[in-house]
Amino acid sequence: MLIEKIKNLDIGEVLENEPMKGHTTFRVGGPVDIFIRPKDEESLIMLMKLLKEEGVTPFILGQGSNLLVSDSGLRGVVICIHKALTDIYLDGETLYTGAGNSVPDVAKYAQRNSLSNMEEVSGIPGSIGGAVVMNAGAYGGEFKDFVKNVKVLTRDLEVKYIDNQDMDFRYRGSAVLDEGYIVLGANLSLRKRDQKEIDELMADYTNRRVTKQPLNYPSAGSTFKRPEGYYAAALIESSGLKGLVHRGAMVSDKHSGFVINHDNATYKDVIELIRLIQKEVKDKHGISLETEVKIIGEDK
Repeated sequence: MLIEKIKNLDIGEVLENEPMKGHTTFRVGGPVDIFIRPKDEESLIMLMKLLKEEGVTPFILGQGSNLLVSDSGLRGVVICIHKALTDIYLDGETLYTGAGNSVPDVAKYAQRNSLSNMEEVSGIPGSIGGAVVMNAGAYGGEFKDFVKNVKVLTRDLEVKYIDNQDMDFRYRGSAVLDEGYIVLGANLSLRKRDQKEIDELMADYTNRRVTKQPLNYPSAGSTFKRPEGYYAAALIESSGLKGLVHRGAMVSDKHSGFVINHDNATYKDVIELIRLIQKEVKDKHGISLETEVKIIGEDK
């Protein structure tokens, strides 16, 4: 059996029928057949070699911050790199970070070393791997602005680096996403800056998030992508949906761009509310909202 072959590799934590709600920031999702957190990069590559031989394509999970998993869960294998690929070190103004480190932790590391460029994205609640794949951004800053190169594992299990100019960074996408590569880490181009200036910027962006986003409820962050020429939150609010409750799910009354887990929401609660929002905005404004959150599982 596959599970026995995986366990025999002795590569890290291996769980069966693990509830995904414990591994997503939405706190929603049924069980996955096999959940694995490899010990390190070498263990991950060993695991991927076995899965390739077995004809199994795993789902790669970071912090689960942009993910909505169905109530019936996932079949197959989930590999969680969060807290697995955690190397971090400096070479002058270049910071190398493993893909499993969280964006806020890396931003704070840079801050402690008087290095700037990550202030805008410092509050993104995800892993470096996911942020690179999706070219995550906030407050006008995006990962494409300071990624020097990206260390990846290709489908042929080759480890290589992809330079920024070859990453095809775009709004919530990249060449890594297109090719289905696994991000192992990234070199970030930062710059020395006055410590007081960095501290003030970090404090400012933290204050903006705390005052304007519903951080006290589980969510996947911004639920919808920004429509060209518009803001999703403004369209949702002008459609009269701000604060709308649908069983356990809710359109945040603090920031209507967030669908939140208001009261032990299920996947069904959340997805029905998302579809309702899309319909109302389309009917009232003629604009189709595309989800930024990734929806996976058998019920999607």
